Amino acid sequence: MKLGRFGVWTAFRVIGHENGPRAAVLAEELGYGTFWLGGSPQLRDVRHLLEATDRIAIATGIVNLCAYEPSRLAEEYAELAGEFGERLLVGIGVGHREATKEYRHPLTTMREFLDGIDAGAASIPADRRCLAALGPNMLGLASDRSLGPAPYFVPVEHTRSARERIGAGAWLAPELAFHLGPDSERQESRGYAAKYPALENYAGNLRRFGFGNEDLDGGGSDRLLDALVPQGDAAHIALVAHNHLEAGADHVALKPIWAAGIPGEQWSEVADALELRGEG
Repeated sequence: MKLGRFGVWTAFRVIGHENGPRAAVLAEELGYGTFWLGGSPQLRDVRHLLEATDRIAIATGIVNLCAYEPSRLAEEYAELAGEFGERLLVGIGVGHREATKEYRHPLTTMREFLDGIDAGAASIPADRRCLAALGPNMLGLASDRSLGPAPYFVPVEHTRSARERIGAGAWLAPELAFHLGPDSERQESRGYAAKYPALENYAGNLRRFGFGNEDLDGGGSDRLLDALVPQGDAAHIALVAHNHLEAGADHVALKPIWAAGIPGEQWSEVADALELRGEG
């Protein structure tokens, strides 16, 4: 599977379901290696993205396991894999305590779900799935039972720590939100970041990396935004993305914020700064 060093991250609620194929084609043309579909999609929703493209990998970021029985997810994968197996990556996550009534201990829940996938007549090969992971135990499970972890809303320090935890063999793909615009105008970035410290798993993870109440409250301190939602020109965003690679990431999923519809301008500017065109 060719996932490339960089991908784009979006969701149907941002670009519109009807615009999905056009968005995936654009990302492919710009040289990104993976198109991440966020927003807890159903796996079958990626079919029209795969049909519209030729080279780019399509990954879910993430399928919420609370919405699936393991056997059904494996069956949906098997249906798609026969046609697009080399370009389909199933990102799986537990979701959030605050949003999921059925929420249980995440590590146990994920382990049982993977056991269910592996026990069925249809399965998802370990190297065709990745796991949403933040803490050390989930990072370890991701490295043992999947291609590797795909952390979300994390600083470069987390990437470095995650690589130390999982070792050299597992694939590591952090998401990186960003905002193209003057560094002095942070209202939009602060509005975007405000929801994450209210979620227990994100807040706990950020505290592990030295962020305190003064950083988490009120939409985030400048220090937190610098680390998690970098703002500036495309060259600066490219620099932060490369910092993740130097810290141990194999792939960085780039997510422009506050872009209604297909964020073609943002994707294009960052692709140029990363010198992606022609990589495919």
